[in-house]
Amino acid sequence: MSSPFFIDPSVVQWVTENLDNIGENLASSHAAAAGPTTGVVPAAADEVSTAIASLFGRHAEGYQSLAAKAAAFHDQFTRNLAASGASYKSAEAAAVHELQSVARAPGAAINGAVAAATGRPLIGNGANGTTGVDGQGTAGGDGGWLFGNGGAGGNSTASGAMGGAGGSAGLIGRGGAGGMGGAGAAGGAGGDGGFLNGSGGAGGAGGAAITPGGVGGAGGAGGDAGFFGGFGGHGGAGGAGAPGASSTVPVIPGQDGGAGGAGGAGGRSGFFVGGGGDGGAGGVGGAGGNGGGALSAGGAGGDGGQGGAGGHGPAFVGNGGNGGPGGNGGNGGDGGPGAPGGPGGLGGPGGTGGPGAIIGAHGAQGASGMPGAHGATG
Repeated sequence: MSSPFFIDPSVVQWVTENLDNIGENLASSHAAAAGPTTGVVPAAADEVSTAIASLFGRHAEGYQSLAAKAAAFHDQFTRNLAASGASYKSAEAAAVHELQSVARAPGAAINGAVAAATGRPLIGNGANGTTGVDGQGTAGGDGGWLFGNGGAGGNSTASGAMGGAGGSAGLIGRGGAGGMGGAGAAGGAGGDGGFLNGSGGAGGAGGAAITPGGVGGAGGAGGDAGFFGGFGGHGGAGGAGAPGASSTVPVIPGQDGGAGGAGGAGGRSGFFVGGGGDGGAGGVGGAGGNGGGALSAGGAGGDGGQGGAGGHGPAFVGNGGNGGPGGNGGNGGDGGPGAPGGPGGLGGPGGTGGPGAIIGAHGAQGASGMPGAHGATG
């Protein structure tokens, strides 16, 4: 049977504290009145005055006796009320816990069923990618269809293995960051933000080349923001080019250094408000290899990678992304005896800035990289 009454434990505690104060005030008043009322002195030595004083004294003693019993009852009532309030509060907390458990159970069941049927939950963040036993980074999981961020892509450790892509969000959430590429491989792309609102994930960095004269991996592109609003993810930085091998044979020149990887492009902004992502920096060019014996020229330095383009800004309010700076060129290798040194690599061009909104600025052009130094003549 339902009841229109309810109990608030905090109100019970407040009432108990006030009853304690009332009891203390009454006890103080009774104690103060006990002396003057129970010990009335006769006005004169005659029998009438003595009888009147005795009558008032007996009344006062009777009142004090009743007051003591009332105080004991008041004290017992207050203790019982406090104990009942604490017991009710404890029972209410236990009931709330049980109700929450019951309420969560259907949600977990629905979430699990949706994940089993579609590969992503209704609500929740996507799992982060990992590095597999083969050194390949796996993609991050997508966030929930309604709410949830995409998982970050796994980093690759194997040469030539691209970084794992970041997971995308559903309706609301951030895209996951892309994983770093293995040696000489591109970084993973950042995941897209939620359709209603959410920023894109950053692109993963390209892997530095390790094979002599190898080209650095390109940075991953930043993820796009959601349709209604959000910022595009920043592009990943390009990997460095590997130095060229030095010659050990006369006349044979040193190997040219590898070029730096290009920076990843910034992600696109949300349509209404937000901002484009910045382009990633270009990778540094590798140094040219030194010449070996006589007449063995130094190798040329590798060119710096181009900076990534800034992401497109929104239509109404927000800026375009800045272009990424170009990578510096590698230094030329020194020539062998009687041979010239190699030329330095060219600095990479900066990325172009992304267009801004009606209320917003165009992204800045990225700075060009510095050229490498010329190798010394042997």
